[in-house]
Amino acid sequence: MNKSIYKKIVFSALLTLSSGIALGQYVIKEADIQYQLFNLVKATDLYEQAYKKKPTLHAAERLADCYFRQRDFRQAESWYAIAASMPGTKPSNILGYAETLKSNGKYNEAKVQFINYAAKTPDIKEKQKNQWIQSCDSAKKWMETPVAVDIAGDKSLNSPGSDWGTVMNGKSIVFTSDRAHSDLSATGHRPFLKFDGAKKPDRTFYGWTGNQYLNLYQRVGNDSVSLFPIPSITSYHIGPAIFASEREIYFAATLINKELNFARNKELKGKLATAHIGIYHSEMDAQGKWSKPVPFQYNDLNNYSVSDPFITADGQSLYFVSDMPGGLGGTDIYLAKKNKNGEWDKPVNLQSVNTEGNERSPMWDMENNFFFSSDGWTGMGGLDIFTAKAISGEMFTPKNMGYPINTPEDDFAYYPVSQSQGYLSSNRSGGAGSDDIYTWTMKKTDRLWLVGTIFNKRNRVPIAGGLVTLSKEGLTPLKVQTDENGAFKFSIDPSSDYLLTGEKTDFRADIAKISTQSISEGRIEKNLYLEPVELNKEIRIENIYYDFDKSDIRSDAAIELDKLVKVLNDNPTIWIELGSHTDSRGDDRYNQWLSQRRANAAVQYIIEKGISKNRISAKGYGETRLLNRCTNGIKCSAADHQLNRRTEFKIVKY
Repeated sequence: MNKSIYKKIVFSALLTLSSGIALGQYVIKEADIQYQLFNLVKATDLYEQAYKKKPTLHAAERLADCYFRQRDFRQAESWYAIAASMPGTKPSNILGYAETLKSNGKYNEAKVQFINYAAKTPDIKEKQKNQWIQSCDSAKKWMETPVAVDIAGDKSLNSPGSDWGTVMNGKSIVFTSDRAHSDLSATGHRPFLKFDGAKKPDRTFYGWTGNQYLNLYQRVGNDSVSLFPIPSITSYHIGPAIFASEREIYFAATLINKELNFARNKELKGKLATAHIGIYHSEMDAQGKWSKPVPFQYNDLNNYSVSDPFITADGQSLYFVSDMPGGLGGTDIYLAKKNKNGEWDKPVNLQSVNTEGNERSPMWDMENNFFFSSDGWTGMGGLDIFTAKAISGEMFTPKNMGYPINTPEDDFAYYPVSQSQGYLSSNRSGGAGSDDIYTWTMKKTDRLWLVGTIFNKRNRVPIAGGLVTLSKEGLTPLKVQTDENGAFKFSIDPSSDYLLTGEKTDFRADIAKISTQSISEGRIEKNLYLEPVELNKEIRIENIYYDFDKSDIRSDAAIELDKLVKVLNDNPTIWIELGSHTDSRGDDRYNQWLSQRRANAAVQYIIEKGISKNRISAKGYGETRLLNRCTNGIKCSAADHQLNRRTEFKIVKY
């Protein structure tokens, strides 16, 4: 080869390499900027691009954190698993992996990782380790013996935003939401908590979520949802609320202390300031107008928050949560009683229910049952709903209300309407937005059972600790882990249609449809078969052939590519490389180019079906990997040549 040509080729290759490195460095730098600004959706896309170019621990950690903050625990689990296994990883990645496994209902695996984390972190207290283990063991038992209750998202109330804290006021349903609403421009109501201390936060959007601020909404009878007509006292968060009567309301709101002069606090620029929450009281006058809200006398906007009010029917006892000094943990539940002068006595900490964690959403029902949420007692995930009974003024030990009232995620704001039905709020998976409002209805024990076993598809060995999800239209899914024999069972309804999904780490999911339209009692058996995941092993996509010298996707090929789209949808954490191969006819370099065109066409087809471009890459192999003897100069039939014109995929990340 001519030396000058060789030098040009080497220079060109080095230039391309350095250009790729520079581009990768630019992407990761821009991702870091977006991450610091809490633009998590944009940061996630950029970190994925960066990881695709060069897998680094930094990118994997940030992706795990971004998905965790966005509450996409399935993706967060995948990235924490990757980060935890990379050289130089930190114990915190193992903890993140354990927490996301727990959030996804994989309690057996979560327990192993909690123990692993505790072993690598000497300063972890034995009490904390035991609570993790106990929570995993208890949650698994609760899932195996679910409460006989149907839970459904309330489509008439929920939005793509955050909707929660449902209470009744006569014929009205009142709740808290950060949904977009055109009327907000006239009311001045908007959302926030922490902000740059040198300037006021944006009055239109809450920076963390990108949504508007929390407000109170109502639905009267079958009317559409509208803003609750409380007089405006803030440009930021309002809610949740409770009613002492149809004409008396207590609610929480976030105000910025008017004494804070932002223009003079330049030294706070770049530092977080906090706007604290307070409780306010309003009454309806004879004309049906709500009075100007009056602050609760124990509000202290400079130092702590008070929120989640609950007022007893006689108006004499106000329960609330606060992070005021002297508490047991993050937010505690307090009780203030009204004295003879109509003023509130000093609040008392309810130490019998409070923990070192956070307590939320206190309330009493008419049967003298106390309900609240906590992440400090043994629970399934984040906040769990608990109940306690009070007799002669003594509060008994709280009891977890079990599954599926509680889930691996946050469950709170429990509100019974009667003994058999009511509302709760949750950010459990499958909802319309971040937090959603759910109705719960107690039901009779069913006489129909669905039973089955999860098997390894390759060797037919039962899979213990697999996660099985049963989904029914209109109801929240039920989950259970398989026992040591890979078995599972669900109590199901007659005349219904279900979707059954089996999952396990290191396996591809299996999904089956179940119908009980003609069955009223007895049992149905349905087994699931999971395919083990092997990284970088080529998997043939059957019947993906191309016409000679063409890269167009044929109709028969589209059918098979649609099957691959389904695999990617069923397994949302998988990334693949799609490889295309030609036969040996034609120039070698031309075949390389043609195969790349074919791979690009197949990838574009899949992207157009809704699969993220970050999850799939195209690779043309030309005629370098023939399946038969039909190399250059060998006479072969058209069928033999077509066998080599194929498409394969391999999993490069899961």
